[in-house]
Amino acid sequence: MKNKRKFVFYGILALVAILSISFVSYKQNLNPITFELVADGFTSPIKLVESPDGTGRLFIADRTGVVEIMQGNETLEEPFMNISDKMVKLKTEYDERGLLGFAFHPDFANNGKFYVYYSSPLRIGAPTGWDHTSRISEFRISDDNPNKANISSEKILLQIDEPQLNHNGGELVFGPDSYLYISAGDGGNADDFGLGHPAIGNGQDTNTLLGNILRIDVDGGVPSDNPFVGKAGRDEIYAYGFRNPFRMSFDSETGRLFVGDVGQNLWEEIDIVEKGKNYGWDIKEGTHCFSHETPNDSPLNCSDVGYNGEELAEPILEYNHSFGLSLIGGFVYRGSSIPEWKGKYIFGDWSNNFTKGAGKIIVAEEKNNVWSITNSVKLNSFLLGFSEDENKELYILTTDVLGPSGNSGKVYKIIKK
Repeated sequence: MKNKRKFVFYGILALVAILSISFVSYKQNLNPITFELVADGFTSPIKLVESPDGTGRLFIADRTGVVEIMQGNETLEEPFMNISDKMVKLKTEYDERGLLGFAFHPDFANNGKFYVYYSSPLRIGAPTGWDHTSRISEFRISDDNPNKANISSEKILLQIDEPQLNHNGGELVFGPDSYLYISAGDGGNADDFGLGHPAIGNGQDTNTLLGNILRIDVDGGVPSDNPFVGKAGRDEIYAYGFRNPFRMSFDSETGRLFVGDVGQNLWEEIDIVEKGKNYGWDIKEGTHCFSHETPNDSPLNCSDVGYNGEELAEPILEYNHSFGLSLIGGFVYRGSSIPEWKGKYIFGDWSNNFTKGAGKIIVAEEKNNVWSITNSVKLNSFLLGFSEDENKELYILTTDVLGPSGNSGKVYKIIKK
């Protein structure tokens, strides 16, 4: 039996001592946390989702295009789905493409629908010389087996042509309004500049799907109150001005949308996103002015408004690259096992270097409408993402290698030590 098919029961604390992740609390005012291994043997796990049907099944999506099911105490022998033959061939040394998003329809228990964001080969009719096409597709479970996807049921909802292989965003989440929210990066390269990037940058161009948070009604097109419906700009856009909003989540109590936007050379930022607002890229990186001519130095002056004269929204939190290189958005904690975290935003950083995984879990707290980092925990792996189960407890997904290769990918549950 493969290691991946073993489930480490929560509460077997003897295993904690041998886990590959170590932790160091920077501050001692918060009881340290530790990790329980849920499953290993993956390549590049990016998301864990509990099916909203009362079965307790955990679906683990891997960047390689495979989704596994954990039921009870083991991973099922056959994967739930494998769409690797629909995807671009991934570069094993480093790649930001692949299966990037996975979400269940809010009424999945009755309709069997779920949604996938993945990198397909460049579609016919796409701009010449571009890299690939991102697809957001609807699938259904098989009629005769709830543990198998019906691959032939694919219904493509949206396609986004990508000029380069990086900055794909890729998150899919259903909001409190039951609409599907989609994070789309600026198309790649660097500085929002080059092939496929207009002079003002994709982040500021509302005539493209790139560089935005999108919102669609999977049961009926585009919500009529999206900000650009009936105006110049793409109807699917909910908010814009993003570089690479790789991960986002809704606070299950307040409904606020938290987005982690991966920065360029200097600054990482977290935004609370509201409909119709412009979040600044590539006029600003975080709260700082940005220029693609001097990406390693923030200009002293820049515009405080977008190209249509709209005010630029400020991030709630930022940090520079002496602390970490790529922000991984997380969740406002609403679980019960770590009372000290209640209402705090738990997020992380991918790594502080590209050679050996050195990610972080980071705790941020809001006081008097001001957010600040209060605690962080070091990892010995690359941090790929956070996930939340139906009890609002948190998980992290990691790998020990830079690219989508090997089988060092692991899933851990965060618990109080």
